[in-house]
Amino acid sequence: MGAIFQSLGRTVIAGIVILAIMMGVAGTFNMMGSHAYWTFFMRWLHIGSGVMWIGLLWYFNFVQTPSMPKIPDEQKPAISKVIAPEALFWFRWSALATVVTGALLAWMLGFIVQALSLAPGARAIGAGMWLALVMAFNVWFIIWPNQKKALGIVTVEAAEKAAAAKRAGMASRINTMLSIPMLYCMAAQSHGGF
Repeated sequence: MGAIFQSLGRTVIAGIVILAIMMGVAGTFNMMGSHAYWTFFMRWLHIGSGVMWIGLLWYFNFVQTPSMPKIPDEQKPAISKVIAPEALFWFRWSALATVVTGALLAWMLGFIVQALSLAPGARAIGAGMWLALVMAFNVWFIIWPNQKKALGIVTVEAAEKAAAAKRAGMASRINTMLSIPMLYCMAAQSHGGF
């Protein structure tokens, strides 16, 4: 049993096996041919991707960034050379996965045009979608290119490195701010609140 938890891959596979057993016991496999099941499954992927994305966004803003000044200089490369690049990999790809699965879900449910045009009945989810699109743009076209410079993945002069860190940090803080109304809008559409 301990070997399962020694590896992230084995831990994730064990989680999938437990899920499959639960689905079998509940009789879920009989529903897999229905549109309703696949829209649910897409929603599950969307939520999982979103938890990863916003969880990492909040980790950067609530934990890593405020903690950096407290870390001795000789220990900072552990963050900047190892942890941050790995976290940014999962951060940017989970942002993309969240947007793609959200768009597919809205298409499967037949309201993507209404949501993106902020039509009555889809304004809350549409506002959440637009906020998420702005945030994903920030991730891929502002945060990631500037973090590559700030972390030394791309070689630049010291002044540009500092400026890039500042731009990435500002875009990340903007995304943290936008994540609050975005999450509210996503929940408000089907659970009241708007």
